[in-house]
Amino acid sequence: MTAIFPDVDKFKYIDPLQVEAYLVGHGWQQQQRHGDKASIWTLDGFEILLPLKGEIIDFSRRMAEVVETLALAETRDQQSILGDLITNAPNTTIQAVVTHIATPNADHLSGEITFLGVVVDKLRPIHTELADRDYILALKAYQERLPVYCTGDLIKSNGIFILKNPHKFRLDDTE
Repeated sequence: MTAIFPDVDKFKYIDPLQVEAYLVGHGWQQQQRHGDKASIWTLDGFEILLPLKGEIIDFSRRMAEVVETLALAETRDQQSILGDLITNAPNTTIQAVVTHIATPNADHLSGEITFLGVVVDKLRPIHTELADRDYILALKAYQERLPVYCTGDLIKSNGIFILKNPHKFRLDDTE
């Protein structure tokens, strides 16, 4: 069986340490470790060959196989598994709605913003900080309930999505 993702490139952003923590947390047992290159994990007749270094030439394809096996073992779809495992998606454009605006910083027109946007086919809260013109546009989007677009480096830290280095913030006022 092959993974449903024709574009395996997105799998290069999965951190093997995140996958190891996920496997341990879900009852998988490490059977072997091949130096710093790979480890083998098993659970209920399923086996995963986990690549440990992103520099391995077929890392993305191997990580796609990990996601596929986890989806089979847990009877979940691969997108849900990917959403649990992905920790980094650089230069990503999201479409979202502004759901919360923190009180602006006193010394500079900026503040924390929370979006609700689609990450790996699921609506998720995304936190960022905007300044100046982008902050004002976010206020307008919040007040008028307009969708927005923003590009940045999407990371997941402690289960929370954060958009770092936000740029190209714009309103989607085409309606």
